[in-house]
Amino acid sequence: MHAYLVSSDGGPDAIERAERPDPPPGRGDVLVSMRAASLNYRDTTVAAGGYPRNDTRPVVPLSDGAGVVEAIGEGVTGFAVGDRVVNTFFRDWVAGEPDEAIMRSAHGGGIDGVLAEKVVFPERALLPIPGDLSFEEAACLPCAGVTAWQSLFVKGGLTAGQSVLCLGTGGVSVFALQLAKAAGATVYITSSSDEKLERARELGADGTVNYKQTPDWHKAVRKLTDGRGVDHVVEVGGPGTLAKSMRACALNGRIGLIGVLTGTDGEVNPLPCVFERLSVHGIYVGSREMFADLNRHVAANAIRPVVDRTFPFDDAIAAYKHLQSGVHFGKVVIKIGE
Repeated sequence: MHAYLVSSDGGPDAIERAERPDPPPGRGDVLVSMRAASLNYRDTTVAAGGYPRNDTRPVVPLSDGAGVVEAIGEGVTGFAVGDRVVNTFFRDWVAGEPDEAIMRSAHGGGIDGVLAEKVVFPERALLPIPGDLSFEEAACLPCAGVTAWQSLFVKGGLTAGQSVLCLGTGGVSVFALQLAKAAGATVYITSSSDEKLERARELGADGTVNYKQTPDWHKAVRKLTDGRGVDHVVEVGGPGTLAKSMRACALNGRIGLIGVLTGTDGEVNPLPCVFERLSVHGIYVGSREMFADLNRHVAANAIRPVVDRTFPFDDAIAAYKHLQSGVHFGKVVIKIGE
């Protein structure tokens, strides 16, 4: 079978394609014939080096995949040949709080990922595909979907009638928009593209702000909320946006600190957290238990992940470059197999 390998810190152009023996399932394992995999911003960083706990070399990249069970090992009871499955981001984070060993079990960085024709997973690292999602749609769930879920519902405690601010229109933010709207929240979203903001409105966004045209976008968000601010922020920017996210919050607001799209350098004044009683939660994807809860929400509300573009397996590097370009809305997916 064929797989891609990250063997250096040279970025997407240094990713290699290689032949590997078909992996046999051991006791408690499931062999999956992969059908699709999706990319996250993390994947471009893993390929370039410097991503914490994701420095294994060589490593099969990408954390998010979906496929069909081809074979099962002795002792497997939850899956059968032919089942449609999706894998978890962390192989070993089943429930509860993670430890250091669990945090190093992230597919596509700490351990081998899913950009391969066949992958063996322990049974605990798989879930059934929810509803009638396609393989391409299901492959969008493990990282971006679970990240948005933990930020809004696990740490945020989102309830109907509350308000949410999503930064940008990448995978996590678009998922957060869909999940929050299904839960009865009012959702605001930012982008530098009016075209993307229009697409966000079609998905249910109640208010939009073009941050390129309105650099003080936090003031625009407060104006949209009649000066109150929002209850939740899905913060994917990092140091370059966190200060404004704080100022966009209502009293007792909650911020899910997820990404560093604006880089890792910068200073943030923490005093708004004190005076406005803000809670800032570090979000790093989530557990299998969270994933199962997300899948129930997705199925119950007929949510379909937004796929921006699908690339063939042979053109996987082009998928990386499309993600890096920033022109995408939602998720970038690679189709594997038939």
